[in-house]
Amino acid sequence: MSFDIIGMLAVVAFCAGFFDAIAGGGGLITLPALFLAGLEPISAIATNKFQAASATVSATITFARKGMIEWRQSRWLAACCFVGGASGALLVSSVDKRYLEVCVPVMLILVAVYFAFSPKLAVGDSRKRISLLVFSFTVAPVLGFYDGVFGPGVGSFFIVGFILLCGLGMMRAMSFTKLANASCNLGALAIFMTKGVVVWPLAIAMALAAFIGAQLGARAAVKVGPRLIKPMLIVVCCALAIKLLSMETNPLRIIVLHAFASL
Repeated sequence: MSFDIIGMLAVVAFCAGFFDAIAGGGGLITLPALFLAGLEPISAIATNKFQAASATVSATITFARKGMIEWRQSRWLAACCFVGGASGALLVSSVDKRYLEVCVPVMLILVAVYFAFSPKLAVGDSRKRISLLVFSFTVAPVLGFYDGVFGPGVGSFFIVGFILLCGLGMMRAMSFTKLANASCNLGALAIFMTKGVVVWPLAIAMALAAFIGAQLGARAAVKVGPRLIKPMLIVVCCALAIKLLSMETNPLRIIVLHAFASL
């Protein structure tokens, strides 16, 4: 692979890392770029997971330096997310992604609508429905599995889960989400590395760029707070939904086109 292509993909990874640190969704920026560069699907997914892990670990480090990671309360969360991500990567070839391609855009739109019309996302902790420990052993592995198999929007789903189910305020939900997302990525990456499908020169270049982008994005999120996070989440969720719905292989898109054609 030529140096100019590696350089362009590194720039893409930098932008993806910045946005992913704030609202998630970096995978739908980098993964199509890797496909366009000519990588085999499994190599593209594995290489993308390496740079995504670098970005999420970078963002987690920034939040930790600001004293926003509650390590004692989140150790089981990290462990369960790691197992979920590894399980998803292990079974990535056996899961029919058509179901995800139909459900995920709808879920992302619902998340965007929720964030757009809820006036209480910027306040502190609210009434919790389940404890963080229960969330760690029930919801977290499912989202981790989804991240290992597919991935787009998992950060947004974690944030909504922490807010609605655990009653966390926006910034606490963000800090737990960064750690959870990093654990999912590391779990999936561990499986991909054992399979030897990571394209290392490209992965390292993109990882360095994503690390820097995520540092800047996380600092922007911490500095500006919910004023930046809330609109970014709405924009990213809508953009991801539109991107997924626009894919030619998306069953929901095919159904809609057939319905219009029959009119």
